[in-house]
Amino acid sequence: MNIIEIISKKRDKEKLSQEEIEYFVNGYTKGEITDYQAAALVMAIYINGMDYEEIKNLTIAMANSGETLDLSDISKTIIDKHSSGGVGDKITLIVMPIIASFGIPVAKMSGRGLGITGGTIDKLESIPGYKTDISLDEFKNNIKEIGISLIGQTKDLAPADKKIYALRDTIACTDSIPLIASSIMSKKIAAGANKLVLEVTCGSGAFMKEEKEAEELSRLMKKIGELAGIETICVMTNMNQPIGRAVGNSLEIEETVESLKGNIAEDVKQVVLTIAGYILKLAGYGEDLNENKKRAWEKIQNGEAYKKFVQLIEKQYGDVKYLEDIKKAKYIIPIKAEKSGYVVNLQAENIGKASITLGAGRMKKEDEIDHTARNNS
Repeated sequence: MNIIEIISKKRDKEKLSQEEIEYFVNGYTKGEITDYQAAALVMAIYINGMDYEEIKNLTIAMANSGETLDLSDISKTIIDKHSSGGVGDKITLIVMPIIASFGIPVAKMSGRGLGITGGTIDKLESIPGYKTDISLDEFKNNIKEIGISLIGQTKDLAPADKKIYALRDTIACTDSIPLIASSIMSKKIAAGANKLVLEVTCGSGAFMKEEKEAEELSRLMKKIGELAGIETICVMTNMNQPIGRAVGNSLEIEETVESLKGNIAEDVKQVVLTIAGYILKLAGYGEDLNENKKRAWEKIQNGEAYKKFVQLIEKQYGDVKYLEDIKKAKYIIPIKAEKSGYVVNLQAENIGKASITLGAGRMKKEDEIDHTARNNS
């Protein structure tokens, strides 16, 4: 068995066996398979797709490429939430402190920006000092002590996905159902949560442009979740225009702070409360979604959600004072309309592309993020 044969097989639209998929995942993780060979296979998968069995095998192989966390000693209910990506999507940063403020343990491993979509880890790293690469022991201790920890992929958890994820970002292979599903679910399996709400975005600013594609991705990830023993709910959200008022890393932290203080854009509020409502349902707070939404909103109004966010930042070495004085971009250029009128819609995809050009995203794997670069309305 060798990687050239595996690339040729998928290039020719043939099905890969479990052994071939494991050979690729293990070889790429160890550095025995080069970036250009991995890129060739990923592109072949992007073009020719995978069936359910291949996707399942890829997911499990990536989840098992490193350590898997057991958090059962913390609680019988460990909550996670994940988004398939969007422009201006700061929902995770707002929802998870709300959930933790209920005393529900939150174990969250997030990703970096991918294509036009922003990354929760890039946003958190715009806060001076905040460490997304803490050890797994510290990750667990933070959950025990304050009920929440948000980290990036460590070298020990799903390392194959971390490498493939970064590669996809720079070879135009982001919007692939097999690659998205296996990437998201391998992280979830490895990170130890047993309850999961997936926000599957749909529209011009998402990987899934059409509702049919988003539904297919939702069904697939739910099926993989059930296979792994993770109770999974999928919620589809509109990403035809950016969510909230800001796009960019530090500015979305600023909007997160404002939102947790109650100054929240209506579209953000609706998505946040809906996601929180479903998480509370999974955590045993009842089947009534509207009641759960009210409970979540109360945590914003009484300040407990923001207090939990501050605890998170402080616990992971972030500068809490920075939250009250977010660093601004060096050059701020207002763009004024040439005539009066109404904004019918904002093209999320184009705004995402502009953000990458400004430095808020990556064109190459090794590119550094400019955390102050952003668009806002």
